[in-house]
Amino acid sequence: MSIVVRILGAILLILVALATVMIWRAQPEPLSQARSEWMNPQDQLVTAAGQTWRVRTSGPDNAPTLVLIHGFSHSLETWEPLAAQLETSYQVIRFDLPGHGLSDVRADQAYSVNETVDQVSALLDTIAPERFYIGGNSLGGLVAWRYGAEYPQRTQGLILISPGGYPNLGVGDEPAPLPAQVRFYLAAAPQVGVEAATAALYSDPSRLTEEQLVRIGALMRVDGVGEALISRVEQFTLPDPNPTLREIDAPALIIWGARDAMIPATHGPRFNAALSNSELLLLRDVGHMAQAEAPDAVAEAIDAFIAD
Repeated sequence: MSIVVRILGAILLILVALATVMIWRAQPEPLSQARSEWMNPQDQLVTAAGQTWRVRTSGPDNAPTLVLIHGFSHSLETWEPLAAQLETSYQVIRFDLPGHGLSDVRADQAYSVNETVDQVSALLDTIAPERFYIGGNSLGGLVAWRYGAEYPQRTQGLILISPGGYPNLGVGDEPAPLPAQVRFYLAAAPQVGVEAATAALYSDPSRLTEEQLVRIGALMRVDGVGEALISRVEQFTLPDPNPTLREIDAPALIIWGARDAMIPATHGPRFNAALSNSELLLLRDVGHMAQAEAPDAVAEAIDAFIAD
């Protein structure tokens, strides 16, 4: 199913919910209350780049370190199925990006990609060892390879899962206009819309659990997160990545779901051609979030990549 059909379907569901007065009407949940409800014993709050971040670390301290960055509107929990496969052999660090999940929203509204890379760098200076593998999905993948380009001395390798990079969905040198329906969705995060939008990221939405959907919706409705997501979209650009990608010498593993409806799998060969030391894995019957939809296959690919 095309991304256009999926988005229109999600918007239609939202409009139906509005028309029948069945949209989410609760007040946003305060961040402090959400932290007490959703943080687990592995989580810690870390101050860096002028804000507080939620960070989760697992695995042995003396093992190779993997830093994993989630995608737009999601949280560090997107990595849990994969982390469960990896944390016996690696130290796995994941965190909520600014204005996502249980990290602070930014009073300065500094949500551009360049600013996010700088903020992530400040955090990693605090929590990560001198060298590590860094990866991400979607927006997180974009931040990861941009970090690798700026900080080659700290980057052992890149693990890119459907990363952002090439112009897509009307975004290029300038941000795409934000339709009123999408603005409403991000601001209010009605659960019916959250479920439809999340399902569009999967090849097989039946792999989603009710627990996942409830958590994604709840964290999108944390006070200030909706406004932060809107601000990020309004600042988001995708200029030609090739000049920067060609500067990266670190080895890179690129993983794409063949049925990715958000960033076409045809972008995978373009990344592979632009990077000087990379390999591309295409996963059949997998959508935009391979780390959550096919964690076994992704973990196996990461093990082989690091072993090589």
